[in-house]
Amino acid sequence: MRYLPVFLDVQSGSVLLVGAGELARTKLRLLVAAGAQVRWYATDGDHDVAGLAAHETARIERAVGDPLAADLSGVIAVLCAGAGDVGVAMSARAKAVGLPVNVMDDLAHSTFIFPAIVDRGDVVVAVGTGGASPVVARRVRERIEAMLPARIGDLAGFVGQFRKSVHARIAEFTLRRRFWERVIDGPIGALVLAGRRSEAEKALAGIADPAAFAGASAEGKAQGHVTLVGAGPGDPDLLTVKALRALQDADVVFYDELVTPEILDRARRDAARIPVGRRVGRPGIGQDAINRLMIEAAQSGQRAVRLKGGDPFIFGRGGEEIETLRAAGVAYSVIPGITAGLGAAAQFEAPLTYRHEALRITFLTAHKARDAETVDWSALTDKKMTVVVYMGMTAAPAIRAGLLAAGRSPETPVGVFARATRPDAQAAVGTLERLPDLVDRIDGGPAVLIIGDVVAHAAPWRQSNYLTSNQVIPELLEAAQ
Repeated sequence: MRYLPVFLDVQSGSVLLVGAGELARTKLRLLVAAGAQVRWYATDGDHDVAGLAAHETARIERAVGDPLAADLSGVIAVLCAGAGDVGVAMSARAKAVGLPVNVMDDLAHSTFIFPAIVDRGDVVVAVGTGGASPVVARRVRERIEAMLPARIGDLAGFVGQFRKSVHARIAEFTLRRRFWERVIDGPIGALVLAGRRSEAEKALAGIADPAAFAGASAEGKAQGHVTLVGAGPGDPDLLTVKALRALQDADVVFYDELVTPEILDRARRDAARIPVGRRVGRPGIGQDAINRLMIEAAQSGQRAVRLKGGDPFIFGRGGEEIETLRAAGVAYSVIPGITAGLGAAAQFEAPLTYRHEALRITFLTAHKARDAETVDWSALTDKKMTVVVYMGMTAAPAIRAGLLAAGRSPETPVGVFARATRPDAQAAVGTLERLPDLVDRIDGGPAVLIIGDVVAHAAPWRQSNYLTSNQVIPELLEAAQ
Protein backbone atom coordinates (compact mmCIF):
# COMPACT_ATOMS: atom_id res chain seq x y z
CA MET A 1 0.00 0.00 0.00
CA ARG A 2 1.70 3.17 -1.19
CA TYR A 3 -1.16 5.61 -0.58
CA LEU A 4 -2.67 5.87 2.89
CA PRO A 5 -6.44 6.42 2.68
CA VAL A 6 -7.42 9.48 4.72
CA PHE A 7 -10.46 11.73 4.80
CA LEU A 8 -9.77 15.46 4.46
CA ASP A 9 -12.10 17.95 6.12
CA VAL A 10 -12.54 20.30 3.17
CA GLN A 11 -14.66 22.62 5.30
CA SER A 12 -11.65 23.53 7.44
CA GLY A 13 -10.17 25.87 4.82
CA SER A 14 -10.16 26.74 1.15
CA VAL A 15 -9.37 24.42 -1.73
CA LEU A 16 -7.51 25.95 -4.64
CA LEU A 17 -8.69 24.57 -8.01
CA VAL A 18 -6.66 25.32 -11.13
CA GLY A 19 -7.89 24.23 -14.54
CA ALA A 20 -10.56 24.44 -17.18
CA GLY A 21 -13.15 22.50 -19.09
CA GLU A 22 -15.23 19.56 -17.97
CA LEU A 23 -12.31 18.01 -16.07
CA ALA A 24 -12.12 21.02 -13.75
CA ARG A 25 -15.91 21.22 -13.43
CA THR A 26 -16.08 17.55 -12.41
CA LYS A 27 -13.69 18.25 -9.53
CA LEU A 28 -15.62 21.41 -8.73
CA ARG A 29 -18.90 19.53 -8.38
CA LEU A 30 -17.23 16.94 -6.14
CA LEU A 31 -15.73 19.61 -3.90
CA VAL A 32 -18.90 21.64 -3.41
CA ALA A 33 -20.85 18.43 -2.74
CA ALA A 34 -18.51 17.89 0.20
CA GLY A 35 -19.13 21.44 1.45
CA ALA A 36 -15.77 22.86 0.39
CA GLN A 37 -15.03 26.55 -0.10
CA VAL A 38 -13.35 26.61 -3.53
CA ARG A 39 -11.16 29.26 -5.09
CA TRP A 40 -11.23 28.48 -8.81
CA TYR A 41 -8.70 29.74 -11.31
CA ALA A 42 -10.19 28.90 -14.71
CA THR A 43 -7.15 28.82 -16.98
CA ASP A 44 -9.35 29.48 -20.03
CA GLY A 45 -11.22 32.32 -18.32
CA ASP A 46 -14.56 30.45 -18.41
CA HIS A 47 -16.06 30.23 -14.91
CA ASP A 48 -19.41 28.81 -16.04
CA VAL A 49 -20.98 26.79 -13.22
CA ALA A 50 -24.29 25.95 -14.87
CA GLY A 51 -26.04 23.05 -13.21
CA LEU A 52 -25.00 23.89 -9.67
CA ALA A 53 -27.52 25.06 -7.11
CA ALA A 54 -27.35 28.58 -5.70
CA HIS A 55 -26.11 27.42 -2.29
CA GLU A 56 -23.33 25.53 -4.06
CA THR A 57 -22.20 28.39 -6.28
CA ALA A 58 -22.07 30.60 -3.19
CA ARG A 59 -19.08 28.56 -2.03
CA ILE A 60 -17.14 29.17 -5.26
CA GLU A 61 -14.79 32.14 -5.58
CA ARG A 62 -14.17 32.89 -9.26
CA ALA A 63 -10.53 33.93 -9.06
CA VAL A 64 -8.72 35.87 -11.77
CA GLY A 65 -5.07 36.48 -12.43
CA ASP A 66 -2.08 34.17 -12.31
CA PRO A 67 -2.64 31.15 -10.01
CA LEU A 68 1.14 30.83 -9.63
CA ALA A 69 1.07 34.15 -7.78
CA ALA A 70 -2.00 33.34 -5.71
CA ASP A 71 -2.02 33.84 -1.95
CA LEU A 72 -1.97 30.37 -0.40
CA SER A 73 -2.78 31.39 3.15
CA GLY A 74 -5.80 29.47 4.40
CA VAL A 75 -5.54 26.95 1.57
CA ILE A 76 -5.65 23.30 2.69
CA ALA A 77 -5.18 21.57 -0.69
CA VAL A 78 -4.44 22.31 -4.35
CA LEU A 79 -6.14 20.57 -7.28
CA CYS A 80 -5.16 20.88 -10.93
CA ALA A 81 -7.43 19.48 -13.64
CA GLY A 82 -7.11 20.33 -17.30
CA ALA A 83 -4.41 22.88 -16.43
CA GLY A 84 -1.54 21.68 -18.64
CA ASP A 85 1.90 23.06 -17.82
CA VAL A 86 0.37 25.45 -15.29
CA GLY A 87 -0.67 22.43 -13.25
CA VAL A 88 2.88 21.10 -13.11
CA ALA A 89 4.22 24.50 -12.04
CA MET A 90 1.42 24.82 -9.46
CA SER A 91 2.35 21.42 -8.08
CA ALA A 92 5.92 22.56 -7.47
CA ARG A 93 4.67 25.66 -5.66
CA ALA A 94 2.26 23.67 -3.47
CA LYS A 95 4.94 21.14 -2.56
CA ALA A 96 7.33 23.94 -1.65
CA VAL A 97 4.98 25.15 1.09
CA GLY A 98 3.87 21.68 2.21
CA LEU A 99 0.37 21.69 0.75
CA PRO A 100 -1.15 18.44 -0.53
CA VAL A 101 -1.58 18.63 -4.29
CA ASN A 102 -3.27 16.56 -6.97
CA VAL A 103 -2.54 17.00 -10.66
CA MET A 104 -5.12 14.97 -12.51
CA ASP A 105 -3.67 11.90 -14.28
CA ASP A 106 -0.13 12.87 -13.23
CA LEU A 107 1.13 10.76 -10.34
CA ALA A 108 4.65 12.20 -10.56
CA HIS A 109 3.42 15.67 -9.62
CA SER A 110 0.74 14.60 -7.10
CA THR A 111 1.06 13.96 -3.39
CA PHE A 112 -2.46 12.55 -3.15
CA ILE A 113 -4.92 10.94 -5.53
CA PHE A 114 -8.69 10.84 -5.79
CA PRO A 115 -10.34 7.48 -5.13
CA ALA A 116 -13.57 6.16 -6.55
CA ILE A 117 -16.21 7.19 -4.03
CA VAL A 118 -19.35 5.57 -2.69
CA ASP A 119 -21.36 8.30 -0.97
CA ARG A 120 -24.06 7.31 1.50
CA GLY A 121 -24.19 10.50 3.51
CA ASP A 122 -22.40 9.82 6.79
CA VAL A 123 -20.91 6.66 5.26
CA VAL A 124 -18.32 7.25 2.57
CA VAL A 125 -16.31 4.44 0.98
CA ALA A 126 -13.16 5.28 -0.97
CA VAL A 127 -11.67 2.81 -3.45
CA GLY A 128 -8.18 3.36 -4.80
CA THR A 129 -5.72 1.51 -7.02
CA GLY A 130 -2.72 3.74 -6.40
CA GLY A 131 -3.52 5.53 -9.63
CA ALA A 132 -2.79 2.40 -11.65
CA SER A 133 -6.30 1.76 -12.93
CA PRO A 134 -9.22 4.11 -12.28
CA VAL A 135 -11.42 1.72 -14.27
CA VAL A 136 -10.74 -1.11 -11.81
CA ALA A 137 -11.51 1.26 -8.92
CA ARG A 138 -14.78 2.21 -10.61
CA ARG A 139 -15.76 -1.44 -11.06
CA VAL A 140 -15.06 -2.13 -7.39
CA ARG A 141 -17.11 0.90 -6.45
CA GLU A 142 -20.01 -0.40 -8.53
CA ARG A 143 -19.97 -3.68 -6.63
CA ILE A 144 -19.88 -1.89 -3.29
CA GLU A 145 -22.73 0.36 -4.40
CA ALA A 146 -24.80 -2.75 -5.10
CA MET A 147 -23.96 -4.31 -1.73
CA LEU A 148 -24.43 -1.38 0.64
CA PRO A 149 -27.96 -0.66 1.90
CA ALA A 150 -29.32 2.64 0.66
CA ARG A 151 -29.83 3.86 4.24
CA ILE A 152 -26.46 2.82 5.66
CA GLY A 153 -25.64 6.52 6.06
CA ASP A 154 -28.83 6.96 8.07
CA LEU A 155 -27.67 4.16 10.37
CA ALA A 156 -24.37 5.94 10.96
CA GLY A 157 -26.21 9.15 11.72
CA PHE A 158 -28.53 7.30 14.10
CA VAL A 159 -25.57 5.97 16.06
CA GLY A 160 -24.01 9.43 16.13
CA GLN A 161 -27.24 10.87 17.55
CA PHE A 162 -27.15 8.60 20.61
CA ARG A 163 -23.41 8.13 20.99
CA LYS A 164 -22.84 10.67 23.77
CA SER A 165 -25.81 9.52 25.84
CA VAL A 166 -24.73 5.88 25.62
CA HIS A 167 -21.17 6.87 26.48
CA ALA A 168 -22.47 8.48 29.65
CA ARG A 169 -24.22 5.24 30.66
CA ILE A 170 -21.47 2.76 29.72
CA ALA A 171 -18.05 3.72 31.04
CA GLU A 172 -16.06 0.78 29.68
CA PHE A 173 -14.91 1.19 26.07
CA THR A 174 -15.14 -2.52 25.22
CA LEU A 175 -18.73 -2.70 26.42
CA ARG A 176 -19.65 0.39 24.43
CA ARG A 177 -18.31 -1.16 21.25
CA ARG A 178 -20.23 -4.37 21.89
CA PHE A 179 -23.37 -2.37 22.66
CA TRP A 180 -23.24 -0.69 19.28
CA GLU A 181 -22.41 -3.94 17.52
CA ARG A 182 -25.61 -5.46 18.92
CA VAL A 183 -27.60 -2.38 17.96
CA ILE A 184 -26.27 -2.26 14.41
CA ASP A 185 -26.47 -6.00 13.78
CA GLY A 186 -29.84 -6.51 15.49
CA PRO A 187 -33.47 -5.44 15.15
CA ILE A 188 -32.80 -1.78 15.94
CA GLY A 189 -30.34 -1.45 13.09
CA ALA A 190 -32.77 -3.26 10.81
CA LEU A 191 -35.48 -0.72 11.64
CA VAL A 192 -33.24 2.18 10.64
CA LEU A 193 -32.28 0.50 7.38
CA ALA A 194 -35.96 -0.07 6.67
CA GLY A 195 -36.68 3.64 7.05
CA ARG A 196 -38.46 3.25 10.40
CA ARG A 197 -36.19 5.53 12.39
CA SER A 198 -38.77 6.68 14.95
CA GLU A 199 -39.41 3.06 15.92
CA ALA A 200 -35.67 2.47 16.19
CA GLU A 201 -35.28 5.50 18.46
CA LYS A 202 -38.06 4.23 20.69
CA ALA A 203 -36.49 0.77 20.88
CA LEU A 204 -33.07 2.17 21.77
CA ALA A 205 -34.53 4.46 24.41
CA GLY A 206 -36.30 1.43 25.89
CA ILE A 207 -33.04 -0.38 26.73
CA ALA A 208 -33.09 -0.11 30.52
CA ASP A 209 -29.58 -1.46 31.14
CA PRO A 210 -27.21 -0.77 28.23
CA ALA A 211 -24.32 -2.63 29.88
CA ALA A 212 -26.40 -5.77 30.30
CA PHE A 213 -27.61 -5.38 26.72
CA ALA A 214 -23.94 -5.37 25.66
CA GLY A 215 -23.37 -8.65 27.49
CA ALA A 216 -21.74 -7.40 30.68
CA SER A 217 -21.12 -9.74 33.59
CA ALA A 218 -22.88 -9.35 36.94
CA GLU A 219 -20.01 -7.07 37.94
CA GLY A 220 -20.66 -4.85 34.94
CA LYS A 221 -17.55 -5.96 33.05
CA ALA A 222 -17.15 -7.21 29.51
CA GLN A 223 -17.22 -10.98 29.26
CA GLY A 224 -14.44 -12.71 27.41
CA HIS A 225 -14.69 -15.42 24.80
CA VAL A 226 -12.28 -17.53 22.76
CA THR A 227 -13.07 -18.59 19.20
CA LEU A 228 -10.99 -21.26 17.51
CA VAL A 229 -10.99 -20.31 13.84
CA GLY A 230 -9.82 -22.39 10.92
CA ALA A 231 -7.95 -20.11 8.51
CA GLY A 232 -7.89 -22.63 5.69
CA PRO A 233 -4.79 -23.51 3.65
CA GLY A 234 -3.79 -19.98 2.72
CA ASP A 235 -6.15 -18.34 0.25
CA PRO A 236 -8.00 -15.56 2.16
CA ASP A 237 -11.03 -15.99 -0.10
CA LEU A 238 -11.52 -19.45 1.42
CA LEU A 239 -12.28 -18.01 4.86
CA THR A 240 -15.87 -18.69 5.86
CA VAL A 241 -18.21 -15.76 6.42
CA LYS A 242 -18.38 -16.74 10.08
CA ALA A 243 -14.57 -16.79 10.35
CA LEU A 244 -14.35 -13.34 8.81
CA ARG A 245 -16.92 -12.01 11.27
CA ALA A 246 -14.96 -13.46 14.20
CA LEU A 247 -11.76 -11.80 12.96
CA GLN A 248 -13.56 -8.48 12.61
CA ASP A 249 -14.90 -8.72 16.17
CA ALA A 250 -11.65 -9.88 17.79
CA ASP A 251 -9.73 -7.87 20.38
CA VAL A 252 -6.70 -10.14 20.08
CA VAL A 253 -5.64 -12.76 17.52
CA PHE A 254 -3.26 -15.59 18.45
CA TYR A 255 -2.11 -16.95 15.11
CA ASP A 256 -0.09 -19.87 13.84
CA GLU A 257 3.05 -19.62 11.73
CA LEU A 258 1.26 -20.95 8.66
CA VAL A 259 -1.43 -18.26 8.66
CA THR A 260 -0.73 -15.96 5.70
CA PRO A 261 -0.41 -12.16 6.03
CA GLU A 262 -3.34 -11.77 3.65
CA ILE A 263 -5.58 -13.62 6.11
CA LEU A 264 -4.28 -11.62 9.07
CA ASP A 265 -5.19 -8.47 7.17
CA ARG A 266 -8.84 -9.51 7.45
CA ALA A 267 -8.74 -9.00 11.23
CA ARG A 268 -9.95 -5.79 12.85
CA ARG A 269 -7.26 -3.15 12.39
CA ASP A 270 -6.83 -2.34 16.06
CA ALA A 271 -6.85 -5.97 17.23
CA ALA A 272 -3.62 -7.16 18.85
CA ARG A 273 -1.87 -9.82 16.76
CA ILE A 274 0.30 -12.27 18.64
CA PRO A 275 2.26 -15.05 16.86
CA VAL A 276 2.17 -18.32 18.77
CA GLY A 277 2.92 -20.91 16.11
CA ARG A 278 5.96 -22.91 15.25
CA ARG A 279 7.39 -24.66 12.22
CA VAL A 280 9.06 -28.05 12.12
CA GLY A 281 12.60 -27.73 13.47
CA ARG A 282 11.98 -24.31 15.00
CA PRO A 283 11.20 -23.60 18.65
CA GLY A 284 7.79 -22.25 19.63
CA ILE A 285 6.33 -20.91 22.86
CA GLY A 286 4.69 -24.26 23.66
CA GLN A 287 1.09 -25.35 24.00
CA ASP A 288 0.89 -24.60 27.73
CA ALA A 289 1.89 -20.99 27.09
CA ILE A 290 -0.68 -20.68 24.29
CA ASN A 291 -3.37 -22.00 26.61
CA ARG A 292 -2.42 -19.47 29.29
CA LEU A 293 -2.56 -16.59 26.82
CA MET A 294 -6.05 -17.54 25.64
CA ILE A 295 -7.36 -17.95 29.18
CA GLU A 296 -5.85 -14.68 30.37
CA ALA A 297 -7.32 -12.82 27.40
CA ALA A 298 -10.80 -14.19 28.01
CA GLN A 299 -10.64 -13.59 31.76
CA SER A 300 -9.72 -9.96 31.10
CA GLY A 301 -12.93 -9.56 29.06
CA GLN A 302 -11.38 -9.77 25.60
CA ARG A 303 -12.72 -11.59 22.58
CA ALA A 304 -9.82 -13.73 21.47
CA VAL A 305 -9.41 -15.60 18.21
CA ARG A 306 -7.12 -18.61 18.07
CA LEU A 307 -6.37 -18.57 14.35
CA LYS A 308 -5.12 -21.86 12.95
CA GLY A 309 -4.01 -22.91 9.50
CA GLY A 310 -6.43 -25.37 7.94
CA ASP A 311 -9.02 -26.68 10.37
CA PRO A 312 -8.71 -26.59 14.18
CA PHE A 313 -9.77 -30.23 14.56
CA ILE A 314 -7.48 -31.77 11.93
CA PHE A 315 -3.97 -31.90 13.39
CA GLY A 316 -4.55 -28.47 14.89
CA ARG A 317 -4.76 -29.37 18.60
CA GLY A 318 -8.19 -27.81 18.71
CA GLY A 319 -9.53 -30.61 20.89
CA GLU A 320 -6.79 -30.10 23.47
CA GLU A 321 -7.38 -26.37 23.56
CA ILE A 322 -11.12 -26.51 24.12
CA GLU A 323 -10.61 -29.03 26.92
CA THR A 324 -8.28 -26.54 28.61
CA LEU A 325 -10.72 -23.67 28.07
CA ARG A 326 -13.58 -25.76 29.39
CA ALA A 327 -11.61 -26.65 32.51
CA ALA A 328 -10.85 -22.97 33.10
CA GLY A 329 -14.51 -21.99 32.74
CA VAL A 330 -13.87 -19.90 29.63
CA ALA A 331 -16.59 -19.50 27.01
CA TYR A 332 -15.50 -20.71 23.60
CA SER A 333 -16.69 -21.64 20.13
CA VAL A 334 -15.20 -23.33 17.09
CA ILE A 335 -15.37 -22.22 13.46
CA PRO A 336 -14.17 -24.89 11.02
CA GLY A 337 -11.86 -24.18 8.11
CA ILE A 338 -10.90 -25.88 4.88
CA THR A 339 -8.15 -28.31 5.72
CA ALA A 340 -4.99 -28.39 3.57
CA GLY A 341 -5.77 -31.79 2.11
CA LEU A 342 -9.08 -30.59 0.72
CA GLY A 343 -7.52 -27.36 -0.53
CA ALA A 344 -4.78 -29.24 -2.37
CA ALA A 345 -7.22 -31.75 -3.82
CA ALA A 346 -9.45 -28.97 -5.15
CA GLN A 347 -6.67 -26.83 -6.58
CA PHE A 348 -4.89 -29.66 -8.37
CA GLU A 349 -8.07 -31.58 -9.30
CA ALA A 350 -7.17 -34.69 -7.32
CA PRO A 351 -10.49 -36.15 -6.12
CA LEU A 352 -9.92 -37.81 -2.76
CA THR A 353 -12.76 -40.23 -3.51
CA TYR A 354 -13.75 -41.65 -6.87
CA ARG A 355 -16.57 -44.04 -7.66
CA HIS A 356 -15.37 -47.66 -7.92
CA GLU A 357 -11.75 -46.55 -7.37
CA ALA A 358 -11.39 -44.78 -3.99
CA LEU A 359 -14.03 -45.41 -1.35
CA ARG A 360 -12.15 -44.44 1.84
CA ILE A 361 -9.83 -41.66 3.03
CA THR A 362 -7.30 -41.71 5.83
CA PHE A 363 -5.68 -38.54 7.18
CA LEU A 364 -2.44 -38.90 9.14
CA THR A 365 0.54 -36.81 10.14
CA ALA A 366 4.23 -37.61 10.12
CA HIS A 367 6.54 -34.80 11.21
CA LYS A 368 9.62 -37.02 11.37
CA ALA A 369 10.78 -40.50 10.43
CA ARG A 370 10.01 -41.82 13.90
CA ASP A 371 6.40 -40.63 13.50
CA ALA A 372 6.13 -42.69 10.32
CA GLU A 373 7.63 -45.70 12.07
CA THR A 374 4.77 -45.73 14.60
CA VAL A 375 2.08 -45.93 11.89
CA ASP A 376 0.42 -49.29 11.21
CA TRP A 377 0.96 -49.19 7.45
CA SER A 378 -0.68 -52.59 7.02
CA ALA A 379 -4.04 -50.89 7.57
CA LEU A 380 -3.33 -48.52 4.64
CA THR A 381 -2.62 -50.93 1.81
CA ASP A 382 -6.17 -51.11 0.44
CA LYS A 383 -6.00 -50.00 -3.19
CA LYS A 384 -9.36 -48.24 -2.78
CA MET A 385 -8.09 -46.11 0.11
CA THR A 386 -6.66 -42.62 -0.41
CA VAL A 387 -4.02 -41.68 2.15
CA VAL A 388 -3.43 -37.99 2.90
CA VAL A 389 -0.27 -37.28 4.89
CA TYR A 390 0.23 -33.90 6.58
CA MET A 391 3.72 -32.57 7.31
CA GLY A 392 5.25 -35.59 5.62
CA MET A 393 8.06 -34.10 3.55
CA THR A 394 10.84 -34.89 6.04
CA ALA A 395 9.50 -38.38 6.67
CA ALA A 396 8.93 -39.20 2.97
CA PRO A 397 11.57 -42.02 2.85
CA ALA A 398 10.07 -43.66 5.94
CA ILE A 399 6.53 -43.29 4.56
CA ARG A 400 7.55 -44.95 1.31
CA ALA A 401 9.37 -47.72 3.16
CA GLY A 402 6.43 -48.38 5.47
CA LEU A 403 3.86 -48.59 2.68
CA LEU A 404 6.04 -50.74 0.42
CA ALA A 405 6.91 -53.12 3.26
CA ALA A 406 3.20 -53.45 4.07
CA GLY A 407 2.43 -54.40 0.47
CA ARG A 408 1.27 -51.20 -1.24
CA SER A 409 2.28 -51.24 -4.91
CA PRO A 410 5.39 -49.21 -5.81
CA GLU A 411 3.46 -47.97 -8.86
CA THR A 412 0.78 -46.35 -6.70
CA PRO A 413 0.27 -42.74 -7.90
CA VAL A 414 1.52 -40.12 -5.44
CA GLY A 415 1.34 -36.33 -5.36
CA VAL A 416 3.29 -33.83 -3.28
CA PHE A 417 1.22 -30.65 -3.11
CA ALA A 418 2.94 -27.67 -1.52
CA ARG A 419 1.48 -24.37 -0.35
CA ALA A 420 -1.92 -25.32 -1.72
CA THR A 421 -4.29 -22.49 -2.75
CA ARG A 422 -1.51 -19.89 -2.48
CA PRO A 423 -0.04 -18.04 -5.47
CA ASP A 424 3.24 -19.98 -5.16
CA ALA A 425 1.61 -23.43 -4.97
CA GLN A 426 3.58 -26.35 -6.43
CA ALA A 427 2.87 -29.95 -7.30
CA ALA A 428 5.07 -32.91 -8.10
CA VAL A 429 3.44 -36.19 -9.08
CA GLY A 430 4.79 -39.66 -9.75
CA THR A 431 4.83 -43.09 -8.11
CA LEU A 432 5.23 -44.25 -4.54
CA GLU A 433 8.64 -45.76 -5.38
CA ARG A 434 9.99 -42.30 -6.20
CA LEU A 435 8.28 -40.36 -3.38
CA PRO A 436 11.51 -38.89 -1.88
CA ASP A 437 12.52 -37.67 -5.35
CA LEU A 438 9.20 -35.89 -5.69
CA VAL A 439 9.72 -34.14 -2.37
CA ASP A 440 13.15 -32.96 -3.54
CA ARG A 441 11.48 -31.22 -6.48
CA ILE A 442 9.40 -29.03 -4.16
CA ASP A 443 10.73 -25.65 -3.04
CA GLY A 444 9.74 -26.01 0.60
CA GLY A 445 6.51 -26.61 2.45
CA PRO A 446 4.05 -26.74 3.93
CA ALA A 447 2.91 -29.67 1.84
CA VAL A 448 0.54 -32.61 1.93
CA LEU A 449 1.17 -35.97 0.33
CA ILE A 450 -1.75 -37.64 -1.41
CA ILE A 451 -1.25 -41.34 -2.05
CA GLY A 452 -3.65 -43.43 -4.12
CA ASP A 453 -5.06 -44.05 -7.58
CA VAL A 454 -7.01 -40.77 -7.42
CA VAL A 455 -3.77 -38.87 -8.06
CA ALA A 456 -3.87 -40.19 -11.65
CA HIS A 457 -6.93 -37.96 -12.15
CA ALA A 458 -5.08 -34.84 -10.96
CA ALA A 459 -4.32 -32.06 -13.41
CA PRO A 460 -0.52 -32.31 -12.98
CA TRP A 461 -0.68 -36.01 -13.86
CA ARG A 462 -2.70 -35.35 -17.00
CA GLN A 463 -0.77 -32.34 -18.22
CA SER A 464 2.79 -32.98 -19.21
CA ASN A 465 3.29 -29.26 -19.90
CA TYR A 466 2.54 -28.34 -16.28
CA LEU A 467 6.08 -27.10 -15.72
CA THR A 468 5.18 -23.46 -16.26
CA SER A 469 4.05 -22.80 -12.70
CA ASN A 470 4.32 -26.12 -10.90
CA GLN A 471 6.94 -28.81 -10.96
CA VAL A 472 6.16 -32.23 -12.42
CA ILE A 473 8.51 -35.03 -13.36
CA PRO A 474 7.71 -35.92 -16.99
CA GLU A 475 9.55 -39.24 -16.93
CA LEU A 476 7.55 -40.34 -13.91
CA LEU A 477 4.34 -39.38 -15.66
CA GLU A 478 5.26 -41.61 -18.57
CA ALA A 479 6.20 -44.47 -16.28
CA ALA A 480 2.99 -44.16 -14.31
CA GLN A 481 0.85 -44.11 -17.44
